Amino acid sequence: MVTVFGILNLTEDSFFDESRRLDPAGAVTAAIEMLRVGSDVVDVGPAASHPDARPVSPADEIRRIAPLLDALSDQMHRVSIDSFQPETQRYALKRGVGYLNDIQGFPDPALYPDIAEADCRLVVMHSAQRDGIATRTGHLRPEDALDEIVRFFEARVSALRRSGVAADRLILDPGMGFFLSPAPETSLHVLSNLQKLKSALGLPLLVSVSRKSFLGATVGLPVKDLGPASLAAELHAIGNGADYVRTHAPGDLRSAITFSETLAKFRSR
Repeated sequence: MVTVFGILNLTEDSFFDESRRLDPAGAVTAAIEMLRVGSDVVDVGPAASHPDARPVSPADEIRRIAPLLDALSDQMHRVSIDSFQPETQRYALKRGVGYLNDIQGFPDPALYPDIAEADCRLVVMHSAQRDGIATRTGHLRPEDALDEIVRFFEARVSALRRSGVAADRLILDPGMGFFLSPAPETSLHVLSNLQKLKSALGLPLLVSVSRKSFLGATVGLPVKDLGPASLAAELHAIGNGADYVRTHAPGDLRSAITFSETLAKFRSR
C-alpha cells in the first residue's frame, strides 16, 4: 500500500505557485481538503528549497506552521514537517507530528537524542549538495548516482541507528531534480533504477518528482503544465518499489492508484 504525501507550502516563493499558502486560514482549508481527496499525510513546508529560494529563519518557520498544527491537533499522525532547521524540528517533535522530512538527511548529531526519544517517522533525503537547499552547481553524474546514494544512506542510517533510532522509523528519499544535478539524465537514471536502489538499501523509499525541473526538461513544458508528466513519473515510481510518493496533486494520484489497483484484480492468472 502506497502512502501519499500531499505538498503544502507555507511560503511565498515555492516553485509551483498553486502550492503556496501563506494565509493561516487558507493553509488549514487546503490541508483539510488534501486529506479529504487522497493524502494520507500533509507535508508542510515553511520554507522553499529550490535554488532561488529565500532563506527563512527558524522563528519564522515556527510562526508559519504553528496555526496549522493547532488546527490539526487531532490528526498530528497525518502531518509531516519539511524542514532542515533543528529548532523547527524540535518544535515539531514537541507538537507530536507524525513525520519529520529533512532535505539534508538529518546531518546534525546534536539532534539525534531528541529524535531517538520521539516516535515519529523520519524522511531522510539524499542531496548532492549535502548542506542547505538545492543549487545549480551540484552535479552528480548518472553513472555515479546509485553508488553515491547508497553510500550516503549506509553512513547516515548507521549513524541514526547507533543513536537509538529504530530502523522501522526510517524512510529514504534519493532526492530528485536539482538535489541530484541540473542535468535531467541523473534524475531519470535514478527513477529508472528504483528497484536496484531499494534492494541495496532494504528500507522504504519515498519519491518526490512532482513538477520538478527534470520533467520539464524531458517533455519541454513549463512547471504549470507538468501535471500529466508528474503523474506518469509517480505511477512509474510506485510500480518500481516506491512506498511513499510526495505530490502536489494527491487527489489525482489517489484516483490513479485506485484505478491501477482495481485493474490489477482483473488480470488473468
